[in-house]
Amino acid sequence: MYRRLLGAKYSGRLRPGKRVPPRAVPPHIARPDYADDGVPKHGRLSIDAKTGALADAMREASRISREVLDCAVAAARAGVTTDEIDAVVHAEAIARGAYPSPLGYRGFPKASAISLNEVICHGIPDDTALRDGDILNIDVSCFYGGVHGDLSEMVLVGHVDEPAKALVKATHDAWRAAIGSCGPGVPYAHIGRVIEEHIEPLGYSIVKQFCGHGIGRVFHEPPNVLHYKTALGSSAVMEVGHCFTIEPMINEGSDGCLEWTDGWTVTTRDGKRSAQFEHTLLVTDDGVDVLTERTAASQAFWWEGDACGVR
Repeated sequence: MYRRLLGAKYSGRLRPGKRVPPRAVPPHIARPDYADDGVPKHGRLSIDAKTGALADAMREASRISREVLDCAVAAARAGVTTDEIDAVVHAEAIARGAYPSPLGYRGFPKASAISLNEVICHGIPDDTALRDGDILNIDVSCFYGGVHGDLSEMVLVGHVDEPAKALVKATHDAWRAAIGSCGPGVPYAHIGRVIEEHIEPLGYSIVKQFCGHGIGRVFHEPPNVLHYKTALGSSAVMEVGHCFTIEPMINEGSDGCLEWTDGWTVTTRDGKRSAQFEHTLLVTDDGVDVLTERTAASQAFWWEGDACGVR
């Protein structure tokens, strides 16, 4: 479980920075139902299959989300603030006629979540400048054509130590193994089993407080996608047209979490680092399509040859 921080107690080096007010979205951009007051108006109690025109809309929103994330990754380097990266996300989404889904969602004040070092998820962009040796997750979602795309990726800043590289690579490999195991007829509980069997022997821990989710017209909808083994997991089975995210959060140390008083930022309890990757997936007749897959325009990961992300 995680506990809300009281007073100025932090588990690692990072502290909240100064934030600028939320950026405006032009009136011609179609908005999700929560954009004005932060409250989602629609929800689903069952899994909603995406076929035909709805599947096509998911592909387009996901493609746009990928393009926007690639722009954000390209902007990240030592000395750049997380708010400056968020400004890129905001501008690039609008340039494509899309609304940055996190903006206003249950009060979240920015276009993206940027989680640095010990931050597990939901980091709020501010005037914190990236430093050589940092690792960060950039989480981008775009609302376009009435649906949401959603993905995140790790970025390494300059000269990163070997333990951080190992954490990021292990997280990536467990995540891709889980994606590769998906297809029609596969229980959703299988995802957590694959991830845990990959991560547990390496000595890392899996954050259990957050999970993947269904996605479509609603930002977060059934099913909940757990990233660890559990006898109490969902009994749901993947079917053609199901659309969901896999987004494991893996910690160097314990799986304990702390929440900052901003009500969003969640860090590791022991101050050690965390890593995460996320894709939006669509179940097909013979497997899954990775709707937010990397393209030739995406920056190489460090193990693919050139240094990843920030140079």
